[in-house]
Amino acid sequence: MILESSAAPRSRLLLVGDATWTEPFADALETELEATVRTVSTGARALEAIRTRWPDAVVTTNRLPESSGADLVRSIRDRDSTLPVVLATAYGSEAVASDAVAAGVSDYVRLDLDDDPVPKLLDRIGSALETARRERARHDRARQFDAIFHDARTATWVLDADGSVDRMNGTARELSRARITSGTAAADGPGEAAETAAEPLWDLPRWADADHVREDVRGVVETALDGGFGRAVVIHEPDGDDRAVIELSARPVTDDRGELISVVVEGVDVTDHADVERDLRRSEELHRVTLNNMTDTVLITDEDGEYTYVCPNVHFIFGYTAEEIRELGTIDDLLGEDLFDREALAAEGVLKNIECTVKDEAGREHTLLVNVREVSIHDGTLLYSCRDITKRKQRERALATLQETAREFLYAGTDAEIARRVTADAPDVLGLDAGAVYRFDPDANVLRPIAYSDGMREVHGPPSPVDADGETLVGHAFVENERLFLDDVHADDRLADRSTDLRSAAFIPLGENGVFVAGTAAVGAFDEVTRELADLLAATAEAAFDRIDREERLREQDRELQRRNDRLTALNRINETIREVDGALVRAETREEIEHAVCELLTGDDRFRFAWIGSAEAAGGSLTPRAWAGTGRGYLDEQSVPVADDDGEPAGRTAATGEVTVIGNVPGGLREEEWRKAAVSRDYLSAISVPLVYNELTYGVLTVYAGEREAFSGMVREVFTELGETIASAMGAIERKNALVTTSTTRVEFAVDDPSFLLSRLARDASCTVAYQGGARQTEKGSYVFVDVDGAAVETVAAVARELLVVESVREINATEAGGVLRLRLSRPFLAQELADHGVVFHSASATPSSTSVVVDVPEGVDVSRIGRLLEQTFEGTRLVSKRTRDRTAEDDLHSRFLGELTDRQLEVIQTAYYAGFFESPRERSGEEIAETLDVSSSAFYQHARAVQRKLFSALFEDRNADVVESA
Repeated sequence: MILESSAAPRSRLLLVGDATWTEPFADALETELEATVRTVSTGARALEAIRTRWPDAVVTTNRLPESSGADLVRSIRDRDSTLPVVLATAYGSEAVASDAVAAGVSDYVRLDLDDDPVPKLLDRIGSALETARRERARHDRARQFDAIFHDARTATWVLDADGSVDRMNGTARELSRARITSGTAAADGPGEAAETAAEPLWDLPRWADADHVREDVRGVVETALDGGFGRAVVIHEPDGDDRAVIELSARPVTDDRGELISVVVEGVDVTDHADVERDLRRSEELHRVTLNNMTDTVLITDEDGEYTYVCPNVHFIFGYTAEEIRELGTIDDLLGEDLFDREALAAEGVLKNIECTVKDEAGREHTLLVNVREVSIHDGTLLYSCRDITKRKQRERALATLQETAREFLYAGTDAEIARRVTADAPDVLGLDAGAVYRFDPDANVLRPIAYSDGMREVHGPPSPVDADGETLVGHAFVENERLFLDDVHADDRLADRSTDLRSAAFIPLGENGVFVAGTAAVGAFDEVTRELADLLAATAEAAFDRIDREERLREQDRELQRRNDRLTALNRINETIREVDGALVRAETREEIEHAVCELLTGDDRFRFAWIGSAEAAGGSLTPRAWAGTGRGYLDEQSVPVADDDGEPAGRTAATGEVTVIGNVPGGLREEEWRKAAVSRDYLSAISVPLVYNELTYGVLTVYAGEREAFSGMVREVFTELGETIASAMGAIERKNALVTTSTTRVEFAVDDPSFLLSRLARDASCTVAYQGGARQTEKGSYVFVDVDGAAVETVAAVARELLVVESVREINATEAGGVLRLRLSRPFLAQELADHGVVFHSASATPSSTSVVVDVPEGVDVSRIGRLLEQTFEGTRLVSKRTRDRTAEDDLHSRFLGELTDRQLEVIQTAYYAGFFESPRERSGEEIAETLDVSSSAFYQHARAVQRKLFSALFEDRNADVVESA
């Protein structure tokens, strides 16, 4: 809100909070509100700033050093209850809002940091300043009233709601000869106020001794008490020379609800105006009646109902002139027959507030309150005072309808119900037959009509969606949060549809919910009452929409909590299953035990409906089931599962892609894929297929089916992915264990045609033969490999090796005229180590400039074809050359046990010494030279060499002695 007042002084604002938001916001305030801004960082400094120079408003954040914004509000309210204080926070909650309201904050603003918070805060501060300005205006009017009240030239009385004198100024006290209340000092002068005993104005001494004067004063006051403007000239002629002519006027004072709270009576002594005195004497009775009833229509008739007097303002209610009223007939033709009981009037003398309904010249109905009094004025005997209360009755009916609407809103469950009720009640509440409710759609940034009345359809047609860009009347009301009451929408440039018959229309924003539109085909249909009722109806609807939003948010929170609880419950069950599976993996002795245990545990206790593990012998074939468990086992008998990455059975997709496949809704594609029919017939509603892969070697596919939809989403999928890796690792471990105990192996030779293979590159680039001679195990410094060079100088091959990214360092271990031995440190594990993880022994490898051969020993129980696929994944061109079965001898076992006793460093030292010719006779290289090659001291080298020799002899002789003892 921008306050437009060029003549007004600049507003003074105090910003309290951290400089990161006060400094940029201060610039916006100075520019947009033309305000003078001071900023402080703490609550204590804010109170000191307020004490030194009082601001027009204070804006504070809730988070302050050593205190909160609510604490600052309390401190300010201890000093002043009217200073506007706005509390703004981006970390608000209902608790913070409640604390702020309890502290007495003028406005509480919840900021959204994702959007620009400055415009919203500017608008709320502008509203606070405007409210403060109105409060100051009220104080100014109060001071103006005091100035008028103390005017010595005018007597002023202030009466309460029953006509008793509440206070009067000194002039009034002297004029009415009022008695001063006992114990209250008299006023210092004629213009000063004084208190009196609480008694009606007409009972004061000035007029209490003359009945006609007393009645005149009473009539003036009663007119004001009834909501009218009372005026009379009172002539007081007591015995003696104390004659006075006083002009009295009385006006009612109402509160914001229109309820009477007091009456102000002013009196001016006009005794010296002789012309007024003569006129008043000449028409004393007639003018007293007419002047006392200027705001009402006054009619005087004889006993037969014939008019003897018709007041000039009769057209305000009836639309007729005084002559036309006489021509209509008697009073019964105007107000209806049997309006009152003649005997009751004779007994009472006056009958008040008789309600009746009449029609004016245009045929419009009016509700009147009629007072009937017996009089004797010229030829008239009955005086009728008619007051039009049509608007009041309309307001009462509208408020009753609003009350019923608000009560029904409490039970409305949807936005559409609220909107339909608002448009249905608009004619009864507002008297406007065209109504519509637009609901804001934040996703499309559009205001959509969700309900409209038949009257709207007739004068405008079905409303269309409107962009929330502020360019149309509906959009402007919503975006600017501004109420629009237009006497003729065609006079506004923002009217989108010029063909509409709608003329008068109101556009009232419903907060962040949308816009309420009400109107009619007539021009100028809005008066003050209609505007007020439209605001009340819109506010009631807005509160109902907000309630629906709050309840929906609470329901969504409950649903989310329930979903989370369900997910946690399911996850706990799965974790329990996984723990059982892990235990079974540890206890299993064979791969078959692992597979059957996994399937049985996954389907036990109704956890999942079916589980199976299958494998494919070759790409493009079908999966072969190896183990299964659960209900509906005939599922695997009815169909084959091809290995394909199209929209087929999930196990086939996973086998083809190597990725996890999740089908959250199996019935969703029932007619597109045949496998779904067989699955749905067994209540398989969701499925997951997980590859069993460890160290790039595939052990098959695990597929599980559940009896509910979306059973494998989120964390459940992650758990099953890890389970697949665990199962594959366990299978690999069993293969490695079996490889250690089996005596039967298959020696397989592969031809490798991959130029990126380390041995192939060395042989090709150096034009020689390179053979693998063994390697130390992986250490923290890398993987060490020994290669034998034949047909080229080792220096040449070493130079080629240093150019390769995979080789980190090269050491020449031994050199001859036609070759030698090199030790290479590699940045990643050599193929031998990767095969060893699967129980396979890397036997040998050699490469020439034109060909490469790799020979491995595959233990019994390890699928040779899987090892072949592993090599195919490692090298581009791999071809099986030969395979033969052989038995591992006791020496092989001794070799394995001996190598298992050595540390990585001991193996590295003894291999380097061996290939360097340390054990030749004569020695080709000394221990000191080898130690230098290894970057160790000579004593350390000899210690390692002796340790290796001791372990070798121990393994040899102790093992043989054990055989001798056993045979004995």
